[in-house]
Amino acid sequence: MNPSDTLAARLAPHPPPRPQPPYEDPASLPVSGGAGQADPAEAEDFIRMHHREHPDQPHSLHARLQEIQRQIRDTGTYRHSSAELAFGARVAWRNSSRCIGRLYWNSLQVLDRRDATAPEEIHQHLITHLRQGTNGGRIRPVISVFAPDVPGRPSPRVWNDQLIRYAGYRQEDGSVTGDPAYADFTELVQRMGWNAPGGAFDVLPLVISTHDTKPQLFDVPADAVLEVPLSHPEHPWFADLELRWHALPAISNMRLRIGGLDYPLAPFNGWYMGTEIGARNLVDEGRYDLLPLIATRLGLDTDSETSLWRDRALVELNVAVLHSFNEAGARISDHHTESRRFLTHLEKEQRAGRTVPADWTWIVPPLSGGITPVFHRYYDQADQRPNFYLDDQARDLGRGQCPYHGG
Repeated sequence: MNPSDTLAARLAPHPPPRPQPPYEDPASLPVSGGAGQADPAEAEDFIRMHHREHPDQPHSLHARLQEIQRQIRDTGTYRHSSAELAFGARVAWRNSSRCIGRLYWNSLQVLDRRDATAPEEIHQHLITHLRQGTNGGRIRPVISVFAPDVPGRPSPRVWNDQLIRYAGYRQEDGSVTGDPAYADFTELVQRMGWNAPGGAFDVLPLVISTHDTKPQLFDVPADAVLEVPLSHPEHPWFADLELRWHALPAISNMRLRIGGLDYPLAPFNGWYMGTEIGARNLVDEGRYDLLPLIATRLGLDTDSETSLWRDRALVELNVAVLHSFNEAGARISDHHTESRRFLTHLEKEQRAGRTVPADWTWIVPPLSGGITPVFHRYYDQADQRPNFYLDDQARDLGRGQCPYHGG
C-alpha cells in the first residue's frame, strides 16, 4: 500500500477543527449546576401523567401528590419512586424531538444509581452500563440515572459528552491525529495526567467530579468497549485503511428532567444508525474528514464537483460501515429502515392520543434524505416533559447530540 494512503497520513492535513468552548484549568471548572429546587407544578403534572398511563398504581394519586407537596415544602425537593424514575426516563426518550429511534422507548432498561456518591463507585457503574448496553454486540437501550441536583448538593457529573470518544492530538504543523472535535478535551485530560497513546482511535478517559471531590480521571477498560474494524464487501483495500468505530453511542452530557427534578448525570444509549458514523463522524471536515481519501482510492475524479465524487464516496463508506457492523455481530440500523420505524412510532403514538414532537432537521437522515419517508411531511414542535436538555455547563464540558443516537 502506498504510504500516503495510510490513515495517519490522511489525518495529517486536517483543517483546524471548528472552535469549541475554551477549557479552563481542571481545578477551576464547575462540578455541577442548578440550585436543585423542585418545581411543584411540574412535579404534579408528571405524577398525574404517571398515574394516567399506569392506572393500577398501588397508591392513590391524591396521597402521592400530598406526599410530594410535603417533601418539597420541607426540603425543597422530593424523591421519585423507582417506578416513577423508570417511567420518566422512558418518556423523556419518547419526547426527544431530535431522535429518530423512538419506536422502542418503552423497552429502555433503567439502572437506578441515585445512591452512588464516590467517584470510584460512579466509575464502576458507568463501566457496568457500557457492558450491559453493549450486550456482546446485541445493543440494548440503557440509561443509568445518578443523583439529582438538590438544594445545597449538586449532583455528580461526567465531563465527557459520551462515555466513549476518541482522542485528537494536535501536531506541531497544526494537523490533528485522531478526532479533531476532541483535541481540546484531549489536551485537558493530558494536563490532568492522562498518558496519551497518540493513535488515531484512542478511547478517552472519563473525568468524574462530585460536589465534594476534585475532578478525577478514570480509564475505560478495553474489554468494556466493542470496536468494529471497518472493511468493504467489494473493495479489499478498505481494510488496509485501519479504520474502526465503537459500537455503543452513550450520551453523557445531557440533563434528564423528570417532574421538576434535574438529573445532570444520566448517561443513555441506543444503537447507531449507520449514517451517524458513515456520514458524520468519519466525514465531517471537523471530524475525520475521510471522503477525499475514499474517493481517491475509488479512482474518482475529485477535481470536478460534477463527478459527484463526494456522494459516491459517501455511499461506499456507509456500505462499509453497515457491512462491518453486521460482520462483527454488532447491532446497527440503516437510515431507510429507521425512517420507516419512525413513521410506525408516529402512528402508534397518534393512536394513543399523544403528540410526537420532532425536529425535521434532525429526523431526516444526512444521506439520501429525499428518498426516505420522513422527508416528505411536517412535524409538531413542542417542549414536552420529561425530556433531555443540554444546559450551559454541559456545553462547556462536552458537545450535545441526539438522545439514543449519539453521532
